[in-house]
Amino acid sequence: MNEADRLRQLLLERSVRHGDFVLASGQRSSFYIDCRLTTMSAEGQVLIGRLGLAAIRGAGWAPSGVGGLTMGADPVAYAIAAASWTSGPAIDAFSVRKDAKEHGMAQAIEGNFRPGDRVIVIEDVITSGGSARKAIEALEAAGGQVLGVLAVVDREQGGREALEAGGVQVVSLTTASLLGVGPTTAGG
Repeated sequence: MNEADRLRQLLLERSVRHGDFVLASGQRSSFYIDCRLTTMSAEGQVLIGRLGLAAIRGAGWAPSGVGGLTMGADPVAYAIAAASWTSGPAIDAFSVRKDAKEHGMAQAIEGNFRPGDRVIVIEDVITSGGSARKAIEALEAAGGQVLGVLAVVDREQGGREALEAGGVQVVSLTTASLLGVGPTTAGG
C-alpha cells in the first residue's frame, strides 16, 4: 500500500463519521471529517508531512512557510515543516489566529512569518473555502505573498472552485469522493 492509500485508509478509520452534521460553512451534511483525529496522530503526522511536502513541490511552489487558521491547519503545517527539514530546503510553520490578540504584540499571525514571505495556506478540510480565504486575507494584509492552498481533504462542495475563481491555486491530498463519502458517491 502506498502512502496516499494509507492516508485515505487512516482518514476513514479515524476521521470520517456518518450522521447529520452542520459544517462550519453552515451547510448540512450526512458525513463529517474530523481531520484532527488523523492529523494529530503519530502515523498521520508522518504521512501528511511527506505527502504534503511532495504536493507542494509537485505544484512548483517554493514557500518559506506554511500555515493557516488555527487549529485545523496547525498539525498539518507542523508535519510539513518537520518533513522539510530532512530533505531541504526547510519550510517553517506559522498559525493564523481567528482574531488578533488584544494583548502582547497583538498579532494575527504567530510563529515563523515575516512581511514579504512566500507562503502556502493550509486547510485540513476544504468545504466552502471560507477558512482559507480568511487566512489568505490576514496573510496578505500582513505583507505575505500567498502561493496557493494545500488541503488534506477537499469535500468537493465548491471551496476549491471559489478559491480558484479568486486566482488561488488549490491542491488537495485526497477528496471526499476518493474516501467514498463525497457528493458523487454518497449524495454528500
